[in-house]
Amino acid sequence: MGVTRRQTILIAGPTASGKSALALRFAEETGGWIVNTDSMQVYGVLDVLTARPGPDDLRQAPHFLYGHVPPSEAYSTGRWFADVEHFLKTGAAGDRPLIFVGGTGLYFRALLGGLSAMPDIPDDVRAYWRAQDAQAGAQQLHAILSEKDPQAAAVLRPTDSQRIVRALEVIDASGRSIIDWQKQAGTPLIDAASARKIVIDPDRAWLGERIALRFATMLEKGAAGEVKALLALGLPSDLPAMRAIGVGEIARMLAGTITPAQAAELSAIATRQYAKRQMTWFRNQLGDDWERIAYPGA
Repeated sequence: MGVTRRQTILIAGPTASGKSALALRFAEETGGWIVNTDSMQVYGVLDVLTARPGPDDLRQAPHFLYGHVPPSEAYSTGRWFADVEHFLKTGAAGDRPLIFVGGTGLYFRALLGGLSAMPDIPDDVRAYWRAQDAQAGAQQLHAILSEKDPQAAAVLRPTDSQRIVRALEVIDASGRSIIDWQKQAGTPLIDAASARKIVIDPDRAWLGERIALRFATMLEKGAAGEVKALLALGLPSDLPAMRAIGVGEIARMLAGTITPAQAAELSAIATRQYAKRQMTWFRNQLGDDWERIAYPGA
């Protein structure tokens, strides 16, 4: 399909920075629809733990691509791109403005630059590398990747098992580095020149306080019940939903090995580290055509 040139607003930023509230404000001002651009808020069950918009938010504006994926599935940038493309094709939003909001940089990159073509991965290749991940772990697979595809190994964190496995699948299936595949231009869904692009770049101390407060609130609002329901599904630990920040910490709390206060503190630490990585990515990857604001309420 062609690039959409309707009024479009993009709001990127780290977790807990106030993106959703800003998106709601724009939705009320413009009559627009809000489209999730965050890889964890797509999953069902974890409503509170992933800070998905609540009932009041949903009443204020239409929201799309929130909580529509079972936690038993591994959602990807490609599936998100296809879901957005289908949404645009159906014309469900009419000519209303679209407000894309979230913290997943790769989604924004795909939206504005298109999605690179990728090779089909044979089932046996996929099964092999996933079994290797389960047996050997990310660190050892990263060492293997360093030999098979130094380009990819150089840009992937040794702990990022999902992307390491993906890079190994691609090099095995095609004989080409995933980096080379990613350089092939795709077709964007949004006209970058006409879109308003905003990235929230908050003060780190301010954000740290918000993160600690938000996680304590999540526990009060039922995050532990969500994790209990997730664990009851008996899912593999390598699925993205099982690796959501707070799941492991709350699971330990439910098992009685740490206290609620310790679970909250450990989760807040992990969230701050994640927010730092997000901020670094946005600063390095988003160009000068993005408006940078410190506080969404300003």
